[in-house]
Amino acid sequence: MTEPSQTLRVKLSELVGRIYPDRDRAELVNALVAAFWPEGSHPRKRARTPSNRLWSPHDAMVITYGNTLIDGAHKPLDLLNDFLRRYLRGTVSSVHILPFFPFTSDDGFAVTDYRAVNSHLGDWADIRRIADEFTLMSDLVLNHVSSQSNWFSEYLQGHAPFDRFFFEASPDDDLSPVVRPRTNPLLREVETANGTRYVWCTFSHDQIDLDFRNPEVLLEFLRIMRLHVENGIRIIRLDAVAFIWKEAGTPSIHLPQTHAIVQLMRVLCDFAVEPLILLTETNVPNIENLSYFGNRNEAHAVYNFSLPPLILHALLSGSAEYLHLWQMGMPPAQLGCAYLNFTASHDGIGMRPVEGLLPHDEIARVIEAVRSFGGEVSMRTLNGGGEAPYELNITWFDAMTGTLEGPDDWKVERFLCSQSIVMALEGVPAFYIHSLLATPNDHAGVEKTGVKRAINRHRWDYPTLLERLDDPSSPQSQVLRRMKRRIGIRCRQPAFHPNATQFTLHLDTRIFGLWRQSLDRDQSIFALHNVSGDTVSVSPLSINLIGSENWTDLLSGETISPSGTDIPFKPYQCRWITNRA
Repeated sequence: MTEPSQTLRVKLSELVGRIYPDRDRAELVNALVAAFWPEGSHPRKRARTPSNRLWSPHDAMVITYGNTLIDGAHKPLDLLNDFLRRYLRGTVSSVHILPFFPFTSDDGFAVTDYRAVNSHLGDWADIRRIADEFTLMSDLVLNHVSSQSNWFSEYLQGHAPFDRFFFEASPDDDLSPVVRPRTNPLLREVETANGTRYVWCTFSHDQIDLDFRNPEVLLEFLRIMRLHVENGIRIIRLDAVAFIWKEAGTPSIHLPQTHAIVQLMRVLCDFAVEPLILLTETNVPNIENLSYFGNRNEAHAVYNFSLPPLILHALLSGSAEYLHLWQMGMPPAQLGCAYLNFTASHDGIGMRPVEGLLPHDEIARVIEAVRSFGGEVSMRTLNGGGEAPYELNITWFDAMTGTLEGPDDWKVERFLCSQSIVMALEGVPAFYIHSLLATPNDHAGVEKTGVKRAINRHRWDYPTLLERLDDPSSPQSQVLRRMKRRIGIRCRQPAFHPNATQFTLHLDTRIFGLWRQSLDRDQSIFALHNVSGDTVSVSPLSINLIGSENWTDLLSGETISPSGTDIPFKPYQCRWITNRA
């Protein structure tokens, strides 16, 4: 291995001092470097500096499980590869394959072996084939491990080094301040070779929390990161990272050591020869989520978690008032950072990110509507007792069935409006595969598994899906075709660069409007979205179209006069009005 630079050593040493102040810094820095750059690999001499070159307007992501497409004959990863190349090549640039490792529960997030691909899906060669065509994102499930993993089995037997891999606490500890995303008891009693112990379980009793106070745990995950990189992964998603450092008597979320560990991983990525991106998964209130950008020294990208519930509220209520207020207060991403914008994912629509953004009565109205459209609600335990909505479980397509007033005939147009907002906002757009495929609620999956999230994790029989996509009248064909067209338009616009200038426009509350300007200031786009079922008009004077420019709506092809009559919007119609088509 090439000898690491003094700059790299100094950065790592400073972070080691903050995370493990009682450890020998030089010794631990050597161990960190050896873990991330084993024999045959080496760091850069200089770190990459923050820039906007990590992404472009061409970037868009699809989120999928490795076995979303099945046929009973072929490896699911082969079917996924076929679908991606057949339908999404040239439309999306990157793919997030949700945990593709052996697991016992939580659809992959209770990992038993971090170094193997689940044999029911395929193997590392199948992962690399997809990585050859698309920028690939994988999950680093670093907060917890399956209770049936070899790691935990070794812990129970008291075998080193795993006897110190898991976080233990006592029922007598003050655990009342701990922030919980679930309602199950926090501690699980287990019998070990060293006696009765109580292990910490943030999410479920099959998901045992690791103890990052032991640097060997961190080193093991750096080796796993390197394995991912060697197999073509270029975006690392830090799953549930906010919870990785805990202390009894504290909220055990967002602790300083957690941020320092993310910063350490960022340093390693910046010195990696391969262009790597860190994405943090922190489904928490907005200000807490934004803290994972750090000072341009933590995550390259964060999920825009407040966006899904706010867009949902806007489309169901017919008013962008709260979406607009939130966006007005959102800072632009710092240089070298970006938002990942989405509406749907493999999880439900998180409600914690709108705490303080949506009034309780508005949240209650949304919940009532979602339930009327066949959705479910998952709860979390509050400090001091009681419960609150944690997430809404429903496919995004079925969430667009109607409004707060009930179902109507505008489902597809309402859905397209919601996705157009995601495409127009500053950041990189991401689309869950079931949104692209207009997948309905999978009630049979919920009944079979007893898990509410299964409603949004349908497995398509691939031959049946292909038939639907070949039928122009099917919702799957209509939605995928129209989504591909709109994503294709977006990716050709410099003003939709993830870091291009953005201002929120003050218009009719039924219109959510943005002004985007390209980094070279040559192209402007006024992205206007009617979130209501009303016909609305907007004066061209209200959006300050420059009179000397020729303006065109990219979505309809219409010419827009800067001094002409008001611009009409049909229900849920979107217009991207630009001076450089």
